[in-house]
Amino acid sequence: MLKRILFTLACAVTLATQAQDRPPNIIFMLIDDMGGTDLGCYGSKYYETPNIDQLAKDGMKFTQAYAACTVCSPTRAAILTGKAPARLHVTDWIAGHPRPFARLALPDWTKYLPEEEETIAERLKTRGYATASIGKWHLGGPDHYPQKHGFDVNIGGTDRGSPPSYFSPYKIDTLPDGPDGEFLTDRLTNEAIGFIEKHKDEPFFIYLPHYAVHTPIMGKPEVVAKYQAKAAVGGHSNPVYAALVESVDDGVGRLRETLKKLELSENTIFVFTSDNGGLSQQVGAQGWRRGPTDNSPYRLGKGSSFDGGVHIPLIVAWPDVIEAGSECDTPVISYDHLPTLLEATGPPLKEGQIVDGESLMPLLTQKDILKRDAIYWHYPHYHPGSATPYSAILAGDWKLIEFYEDQHVELYNLRRDVGEADNMASVETDVAEQLHTQLHEWLTQVGAQIPEANEGFDSEKAWDSDRQPKGKKK
Repeated sequence: MLKRILFTLACAVTLATQAQDRPPNIIFMLIDDMGGTDLGCYGSKYYETPNIDQLAKDGMKFTQAYAACTVCSPTRAAILTGKAPARLHVTDWIAGHPRPFARLALPDWTKYLPEEEETIAERLKTRGYATASIGKWHLGGPDHYPQKHGFDVNIGGTDRGSPPSYFSPYKIDTLPDGPDGEFLTDRLTNEAIGFIEKHKDEPFFIYLPHYAVHTPIMGKPEVVAKYQAKAAVGGHSNPVYAALVESVDDGVGRLRETLKKLELSENTIFVFTSDNGGLSQQVGAQGWRRGPTDNSPYRLGKGSSFDGGVHIPLIVAWPDVIEAGSECDTPVISYDHLPTLLEATGPPLKEGQIVDGESLMPLLTQKDILKRDAIYWHYPHYHPGSATPYSAILAGDWKLIEFYEDQHVELYNLRRDVGEADNMASVETDVAEQLHTQLHEWLTQVGAQIPEANEGFDSEKAWDSDRQPKGKKK
């Protein structure tokens, strides 16, 4: 008890001092397609991630962190604005999967981040932050690049969702090629370190959305060879993917070493998370095949309505404010980051600015709980990861998913059934009805776009664009 009281007092003193003096720096590292079990500190016995594991030991690890969407662009927009994808109408990866013959017609959704949306970078600029976006952008073309949204520099960000290659020459318009064979994850880390060194005497915000660990899966040959010599553990067995994961871990180590060398560690918030669940299955000309990772015990993965598509790692470290080695099992979601970081650094929301997230500072400082009782998803699209248009709500232990093709609902108790194998909708009818009503109230509140019947529906052609094998049509 005494330890907790002293820690709380230390937090209060630290926050008060920073409010008067230089606000904390922020490094926000967003990994692409990293699943909820792809790190040593989240249970993997195959992937080696000592630097990220140490970050967890030095900060808070969230065990029920969720992406705002089962695919990337909507989650990125949610992180930057604090708004749910349903409110933004940025609801699929840009530019999505055209489905002209599907049962439902897709809404006319937004395929870029609108300039009128206030981002965290723009708010931090009001307090004198130097801002950089280094890595994958995927929120629109040149007219919607990071410089239009409060970032001083854009290094490596385009409308692309994946890199042509992880080895230089990269062929990325906003990233000059390095020496032949230079590895992209290393290069982006180098750019971030350079930005830190240049702006060490002023507060800085580095948004570092790595292209890793998205396809094309590539790794340094010597690191791949190390994993080829290891025995597979459970569903984690891909040595090339493991090498790509390790490149991310190397970057975390180098960034933290730079902060330590420049005596910036104590005044830097370090956030590490992912944009959606791991790629556990892929579809191609030959039909379905196993993806590069496995999200077990969570069901399926990227592009799915189930937890494998949205259950992600989240680690936040901030010395003297966040207790080292702490864990939190409260469900949190991507659009919580903007209000959290603004509370931590001081800038208020812009007048009239709407956010759907809730600040996580009460959890990070272990002073209080969150006010909300549920988090939500809305994906009015089709995806070859198995998703058909759906919305979902998680309240307490209960998760309800509504599938729009036939309006049926599924209900799972995630505490008892983490793999979402036992649909309780026909048993717990009162719970299902209550959550269904609550979900629709939220959809109305945020102005969600609901898919409608498609006059061009053709059951024989409906899945052609995903090249789904015969026998799996819906």
